Amino acid sequence: MKHSYMKSMVVACLATLSFIGFNATATAATNYKVVKGDSLWKLGKRYSVTIDDIKKLNNRQGDMIYIGETLAIPSKTKVLAAETTEPSTAAPANTAKPEPKPAEQETPAVSISASEKDLLARLVEAEAKGESYEGKVGVATVVLNRVDSPKFPDTVTGVIKQVVGKAYAFSPVQNGSINKPASEDSKKAVEQALTRKDRLDDSIYFYNPKTATDNWIRSRAVIKTIDHHVFAK
Repeated sequence: MKHSYMKSMVVACLATLSFIGFNATATAATNYKVVKGDSLWKLGKRYSVTIDDIKKLNNRQGDMIYIGETLAIPSKTKVLAAETTEPSTAAPANTAKPEPKPAEQETPAVSISASEKDLLARLVEAEAKGESYEGKVGVATVVLNRVDSPKFPDTVTGVIKQVVGKAYAFSPVQNGSINKPASEDSKKAVEQALTRKDRLDDSIYFYNPKTATDNWIRSRAVIKTIDHHVFAK
């Protein structure tokens, strides 16, 4: 008797669960009776679902529907839920950082020939060997300032090889040290000076106060001191 009672209870529970499951499925769809002029495409547009959703729920292969038949229309909520559970096939986002662009070389404000660049770099090397990069740029800037000044020749070559009295204006030209090749730093210093970003307030002189013997040069207005050189105008 006890076993028969338990068996009846199990059957009743299963029937209840089946009924609940059936209702859950039924509430996920809307029954619609087909009328003249209907099509799966129109029904899909009306209920915001796809033709395939309707065909799948009604176990249909073709697209034909008939006046008077009843179709189950899936709810939009159910369709959206199904779509969101599908695994994504989209390609993963590219999280790699873009490669930095190479630094652009500054455009020179003054254009001189390759031979004059080499001549100026050799002068910078001879005059500012052992000085900082800033000091080398300063020497090149003085030469370019002289080219712009009406007091001096109007070419780099003319300024560097200018004769004052009985000697060249720059001692490396006089003693021949200008003939030695320039370092990479001196070449870069020339390129930097050619941008004319810092004209040193148009300084046209530089000297080493520890070795200068000309008192006149010391009377010039001092603009800046870089390493062992005083820049003046």
